[in-house]
Amino acid sequence: MPGRLTLFTFSSPPRFYWLTGRLLPWLWIATIALSVAGLYIGFFVAPTDATQGESYRVIFIHVPAAWMSMLLYLAMAFWAAIGWAFNARLASMVARAIAPTGAMFTFLALWTGAFWGKPTWGAWWVWDARLTSELILLFLYLGFLALVNAIDDTRRADQAGALLAVVGAVNVPIIYFSVKWWNTLHQGATISMTAAPKMAHTMLTAMLLMTFAFWAYAFAVVFMRARAIVVEREQHTEWVSEMVRKQGAAA
Repeated sequence: MPGRLTLFTFSSPPRFYWLTGRLLPWLWIATIALSVAGLYIGFFVAPTDATQGESYRVIFIHVPAAWMSMLLYLAMAFWAAIGWAFNARLASMVARAIAPTGAMFTFLALWTGAFWGKPTWGAWWVWDARLTSELILLFLYLGFLALVNAIDDTRRADQAGALLAVVGAVNVPIIYFSVKWWNTLHQGATISMTAAPKMAHTMLTAMLLMTFAFWAYAFAVVFMRARAIVVEREQHTEWVSEMVRKQGAAA
């Protein structure tokens, strides 16, 4: 590794592979520690909600998952666009690596939302503006995955996926602002940067811990998947051959 770091130091596949390999153990440790702390506080320390009872505790998984579903889509669209505009191979690989994790968080948000909606609204699902736009987000993730895997030519697949990802990004602000733009059953923002928290301190602590845990998990899983994609695409390069030789000798 070079001694002098620049903005593009880790933009090459071998350097990215080296960096992520060293970050992964710490990310998994952070994921486990933050998850245990967040779930314990959320399910055993936080008080019972005055109106929703115990059923509200699903928010400690539901809300962070919903946040991650939107943020990961924007990240996927950003890296896909960078790869398309500048022919940056690694950016396109990262975009592909993000998609399955984003789809998982979107499904988790919809699934936990159904468990929250049943006791709150009396129905597992309603065609609410936010729920519908979040469902569309899941279809966009799945569509991106299907599209990039349906085209054999890697470069054309990355370009087609980037186009879909960039166009689909318009759905993210629709999800976020849907409760303000339309008459919707879904409650407003749980946490706002411009207003005081609407929940008890212990509830907020659990929410933030779970959010950080989901961030750490997302980085860990995306890095693992990106490393696999890098090795697959770079399998004929010298640095991959050298790495395989060293691993074989160590074994």
